[in-house]
Amino acid sequence: MYTQKMRCANGELVQLYRDKPVVNAYGLQVMKMRELEEKTGVNRETIRVYFREGLLPEPSRPARNVADYGEDHIRGILAVRKLQRESGMTLPQIRQVLKGGGSARSLGASALQHLEELVASRVGVQQGLVSIKTMLETNPKARIDAKALNKIGVIELINSPEGESVSITDASLVSIWGRMRTVGFDEAHGFPPEILDYYIEAAEYVAGKEAQLFLERVEGLVGEDEAAAMLEFALPAMLDFFGLIRLKAFLRNIGTKTKKGGDIRVIPPGAADKHLKS
Repeated sequence: MYTQKMRCANGELVQLYRDKPVVNAYGLQVMKMRELEEKTGVNRETIRVYFREGLLPEPSRPARNVADYGEDHIRGILAVRKLQRESGMTLPQIRQVLKGGGSARSLGASALQHLEELVASRVGVQQGLVSIKTMLETNPKARIDAKALNKIGVIELINSPEGESVSITDASLVSIWGRMRTVGFDEAHGFPPEILDYYIEAAEYVAGKEAQLFLERVEGLVGEDEAAAMLEFALPAMLDFFGLIRLKAFLRNIGTKTKKGGDIRVIPPGAADKHLKS
């Protein structure tokens, strides 16, 4: 049951009850501030701060002093809360990244996921792009690396009013390789960014297998909200899990070569189980 308060011509405030949510001309659900508070668990004073900081799209205003909010606002508010609580980001830091200014701190995978969600909830997605020009200030090779990573399919270059740009996640990938350069992973040592193309095949295989296994086990068995909650926890957790497995395998291979004088065996995706049984 949905409720909505309306003021009559005589000034009396009445509460209406209805079986269905209010929708706009496009069939999208709209709500008032009270309902937005209930759905997000965030009070209106905090929500208004988010609006003042420019973190949320402006509400539609069908009449003077009337504001309608939608699902985009719910997604945006929840994304901001998660960035604050799980990643320790302040509102100015979130705003800086959304405007393409980058971040002075290293953002984890979960923070990037929430930032992408926040960008997706805003009007004018272009604001969520990071221009290559701004990245050159901290990474002089950013343009070269971005073009190379785009060529092998690691990132996607996007033409925007500010010039060549990338998504927040892709900007992080370029920045990571930029930091790798500072410790010697560069062309002079035989490490051009194009050398990373093997990551594409491995990532596609792992991600495809994860998606397949997840859907096979939850489709038709759990609700959408429960499945989303499972993935919200699992994606960053399994990223750490996979990273540790990869670290163990890397050290084992290095040890095989340096201590035992053996050859490093590169096992293609899908063949690992056969290798372990042999």
